[in-house]
Amino acid sequence: MEKKEEEKGIEWVPKTRTGRMVLNGEITTLEQIYSRNLPLLEPEIVDMLVPDLKEEVLDIKTVQRTTDSGRKMRFLATVVVGNKDGYVGVGIGKGANVRPAIERATRNAKLNIIHIQRGCGSWECGCGTPHSVPYKVEGKSGSVRVILIPAPKGTGIVAGKKAKKVLELAGIKDVWSKTFGDPRTTFNFAMATLDALRNIRRMKIEKPTEVTEHEASSSN
Repeated sequence: MEKKEEEKGIEWVPKTRTGRMVLNGEITTLEQIYSRNLPLLEPEIVDMLVPDLKEEVLDIKTVQRTTDSGRKMRFLATVVVGNKDGYVGVGIGKGANVRPAIERATRNAKLNIIHIQRGCGSWECGCGTPHSVPYKVEGKSGSVRVILIPAPKGTGIVAGKKAKKVLELAGIKDVWSKTFGDPRTTFNFAMATLDALRNIRRMKIEKPTEVTEHEASSSN
């Protein structure tokens, strides 16, 4: 791990226990962090464990705040990061200039990164490859609600422009979607899409109830 950092010319001194474990090679994947419920507070952790991340700026707009000295204008950026192979995150950041706003948004996106489960949930396909979502899922952020529906191979991503970027960087190739609310709110639209992807892992499969010998004898 240290060799990787040297090759990239990055000097990183971890400030958290999780960061030190990553730098020392005790943790080699983000899945280990998730399974141990460890806090992810440093974006450098993601840089080391998922080195092939790509970033896309979804939106940049100006916001104004009234102070005693007058109105101050700042930039608000929304960024999505992903490796097109199951890892994706969305973040928002403010700054006096565009570049700092994008950097803060990218940092937050890395801290919000998740690993999604992909599959072939369409009854029309059944190819068994991880090109879509495994089943219908729903996500919400603010007033925006997004539903993702499995699609057969070759369909492509049928979604709004902002959601499409999130799904592409997550590694989804075919999916149908439905959107409710105001998708013009870029951050909420992107976060609702991310929430839907996160909910794939939260879905619980109900197990059949086992009948004990005592219950069986009682029923007789």
